[in-house]
Amino acid sequence: MSMEMKQSLKLSQQMVMTPQLQMAIKLLQISRMELVEQVREELKENPLLEDSSDTETEISRDDPVVRAESSLLGETEQVVDAGAQKESREIEQEVPTGTQAAGDVDWETYAENMATAPSMPSYRPDNDEMPALEQAATTGPSLSEHLMMQLQMAKLPPDEERCAILIIGNLDMDGYLKEPPLSDIAQEADVEQDVAERALRKVQRFDPVGCAARTLQESLLVQAAVLDIDDDVLVKMLTDHLVDLEKKNFARIAQKLKVDVEEVYEAARDIQRLDPRPGREYTTERPQYITADVHIHKVGDRYFTQINDDGLPKLRISNYYLDTLKSKNQDKAAKDYVQERLRSARWLIDSIQQRQRTIVKVTESILKFQRDFFEKGISHLKPLILRDIANDIGMHESTISRATSNKYVHTPQGLFELKYFFNAGINREDGGDDIASEAVKRLIKQLVGDEDCKHPYSDQKLVELLREKHKIDIARRTVAKYREQLGILPSAQRKQVF
Repeated sequence: MSMEMKQSLKLSQQMVMTPQLQMAIKLLQISRMELVEQVREELKENPLLEDSSDTETEISRDDPVVRAESSLLGETEQVVDAGAQKESREIEQEVPTGTQAAGDVDWETYAENMATAPSMPSYRPDNDEMPALEQAATTGPSLSEHLMMQLQMAKLPPDEERCAILIIGNLDMDGYLKEPPLSDIAQEADVEQDVAERALRKVQRFDPVGCAARTLQESLLVQAAVLDIDDDVLVKMLTDHLVDLEKKNFARIAQKLKVDVEEVYEAARDIQRLDPRPGREYTTERPQYITADVHIHKVGDRYFTQINDDGLPKLRISNYYLDTLKSKNQDKAAKDYVQERLRSARWLIDSIQQRQRTIVKVTESILKFQRDFFEKGISHLKPLILRDIANDIGMHESTISRATSNKYVHTPQGLFELKYFFNAGINREDGGDDIASEAVKRLIKQLVGDEDCKHPYSDQKLVELLREKHKIDIARRTVAKYREQLGILPSAQRKQVF
């Protein structure tokens, strides 16, 4: 058998995800806040990118110079599976490619055209001035700072003070000492266990009272003692019957304690005055306000979709570095570096623009499917799945999923996450159109809101009411699941006896 070496040509398809496609996918799936942070990081790292507030004419993507530059990005190739292949084609439709080699690009002509061509809209106000000093937001002391100030004034013995500092430093945001165990704190402070116990009891009586407790029961007992409402029935209820108290099973508590139900009611009223999370008043967490990615406006009988660009930096290419490309005497290494940074800058600008267009397309498709919702409200929300939108706009389901994750739309009905409009369908008994699960949740919330507080509806009763009033066929376990998702307590815990 003879062996020989020979050359042969073979044509095959390779499934490759280019850097440009990776960036486009990454920017599509991140939230608006993450996008702003990403852009700011790129502004720091890429000297060719500038944030300009000037409003000028944007570059046309059909410009031959832009097409020549875009050829540097390479042709986007097929992706790992059929779904990814379709998503790759969606990206390619938005990013122009060419066959001209990178070294053949007329950089001097490109630099001259780019000198006055911005790419991203600006969100800065015309009077971009710092607010007055008196308008600056301030925050109050944290829980640990508040307790440490009291500790300094308490003048505890040195060994107790060491324990108290460690105790305060280990409290959670609700004011509880859940870990480490007090024995570990005593060991770290190099004191006896009884010294740590004394320090703990003193910290628990600082303001807010009940902090540094290890359990809810301990915190409530401390608060009751300090407020001088610790009668025998109340103490026994907190000590031995906390589960029955949570379920509002007052008759059972009265039977076990061998007292009148009125005494149990009175003690329960006193317990309602206590705070189960004594440290929450001093939490340092601040609410995170949601900014819509896209707006839906109604003008007459028509709806219009508009991307929200407020707050995003305006990106353009730096004129200073573009001059490097026009210089004939520039060092080759410097010119290669500028070309590389220029490719990266264009990839970012193109990916952001394509992200915004995709979000608008998806929102417009949702508007078409859910028009009754925008006209009449949540009760008219229809069942909708990702495949419906994907088929409508010719994209893959994974693209729709990325475009709707952590994205918010401001509508005439309020602010909603784009994911909110995708719901499973629930059958109606009369054979009518299916109703969306979110609409059913709203009906459950309305029924619970209208119920008699002393005779709340059970889950089975809610099933019957939905069937009788709205012709909705739904199982009891489904009602229980939706009720829990809405944060509604079971009927036994919603019941009010006084």
